[in-house]
Amino acid sequence: MYTSDPRIVEDVRKLKTIAYDEMLEMSSMGAKVLHNRCVEIGKKYHVPIYVKSTFEKESIGTLVTDSNLEDLVINGVTKDDYISRITIVGIENKIGRTYQLFQLLSKYHINVDIIVQSFGEHITKDIAFTVKMNDLPKTLEVLEENKNLLNAKEILHCENLTKVSIIGVGIANKPGVASDMFEALYENNINMHMVTTSEIKISVLVNSNEADIAVRAIHKKFFNNT
Repeated sequence: MYTSDPRIVEDVRKLKTIAYDEMLEMSSMGAKVLHNRCVEIGKKYHVPIYVKSTFEKESIGTLVTDSNLEDLVINGVTKDDYISRITIVGIENKIGRTYQLFQLLSKYHINVDIIVQSFGEHITKDIAFTVKMNDLPKTLEVLEENKNLLNAKEILHCENLTKVSIIGVGIANKPGVASDMFEALYENNINMHMVTTSEIKISVLVNSNEADIAVRAIHKKFFNNT
């Protein structure tokens, strides 16, 4: 397991160990090394997973286990392509409106990832979320058909985006991590369309044609001087 995709970043580092939670996030964020289900089972039953190269028999692999012993701020930079963003503008700021929206999408088996809600002048709110590009046509169709039900003023969408993420256990408690990530994007003149954070990751949406540049820039920011 490496700190990023070697096909994108030249100076990747091989990880000796990585925590189950970190590996789960990296798998779901675009890393193709292990299937999510494999890591979930290992975590559930506390079974260490040793990942080795199928091409280099003598190489040292990566141990996926309960805790990560590597002294790194983050352990990976990943990207997930073919993302689209949809923004519902001017929804009534009433109890149940958000529930109605996502119940509707669930009914049509549309999987939603990042969700951001912002409030206008007390009576309205905007809700933005992401779906995979292959779900975009169906999602827009469902939303347009139910525009009156949702009482939305406008439905906007943006295509050809990529989610770039940094991953590390306890990342939310390490000051300056988000600032460093955003600085790397700023230095390369890359705009962020959305941002989401958790205890273990920070993800940003960028234009797909700038995704590889973003991954390399962020990786350099965190690993070049460590």
